[in-house]
Amino acid sequence: MVVIGGGQAGLATGFYLRRSGLVPGADFVIVDAAEQPGGAWARMWPTLRTFSPTQYSSLPGWMMPPWTGDSGYPPAAHVVDYLTRYEQRYNLAVRRSVSVRSVTRGDGGLLHVHSDRGEWTADQVVSATGTWSRPFIPTYPGRFSGRQLHTADYRQASDFAGDRVLIVGGGNSAAQILAEVSTVAETTWVTLRPPRFLPDEVDGRALFEIATARHRARQAGGPDTGGVGGLGDIVMVESVREARDRDVLQAREPFARLVDHGVRWRDGSESSFDAIIWCTGFRPALGHLRTLGLRGHDGLVPTDGTQAVKESRLHLIGYGDWTGPASATLIGAGRTARELVTHL
Repeated sequence: MVVIGGGQAGLATGFYLRRSGLVPGADFVIVDAAEQPGGAWARMWPTLRTFSPTQYSSLPGWMMPPWTGDSGYPPAAHVVDYLTRYEQRYNLAVRRSVSVRSVTRGDGGLLHVHSDRGEWTADQVVSATGTWSRPFIPTYPGRFSGRQLHTADYRQASDFAGDRVLIVGGGNSAAQILAEVSTVAETTWVTLRPPRFLPDEVDGRALFEIATARHRARQAGGPDTGGVGGLGDIVMVESVREARDRDVLQAREPFARLVDHGVRWRDGSESSFDAIIWCTGFRPALGHLRTLGLRGHDGLVPTDGTQAVKESRLHLIGYGDWTGPASATLIGAGRTARELVTHL
């Protein structure tokens, strides 16, 4: 068996494979394109916070060590350290700097995994490559001559000291980056719809339980409860609450087009900016599965749980709710990986 991706979803899958009696490196192998452990967390900006305290942000088998600052919400570096030690603790033998180029069907009911470091033949393949390597920026007419970057490229607020900064996006990343950058720069926030803030007491644990209940209800043929969508989109971590107290969480509707010095709004007026930060999300990194011809009209691979509908030997985990309830979160990845391995 080959697990493609050594981030949180791949490690959780490896834990359950190992617990089922399979030997890492012999019965299964985890390959990862990065040189260092930590998955996407190793590439996120240092001040990013998880949405839940450590006791609700852990993988199976070993709880993340406590983080006592910032209301218990650990930063990215704490998560990277935890994932690094988790990999070592369970001797998952992740093979790194391995870039998988394609997965193809072979003879005898096997799949071939082709990479820049060789080829593996497997009875089953688990794809856990996530989304961080595929940042999405929407297309707007016009051209902006100033600095532009995506969430994936953002590092620190001080890079924008004294600037006029436009932040585009209505999710958690946008809110956290806005909260930081607004302390050193003049900021404008653009969202497709008015931002919806969760109650202060609601964190990632509650969101996961609600998403799970919705998934189970739908599987049982019951009514769609709407999941977390009815509560809001943005978790009120400490920095975002502070930004609310400074009254900077004010968003306006999208602009009509880019112009050389900034943007033109729908009423014809224009605003000048030095930089635009696109907090507009990511797309699943599925290029290595293109040769299997599995994608649906929406660009995703149709799945039954984690199993690809058109290729029973392939499972996907960690891309979003379509591959398991909250499977792109730390706690969700663990629970989805348990179901995946039980199925296998």
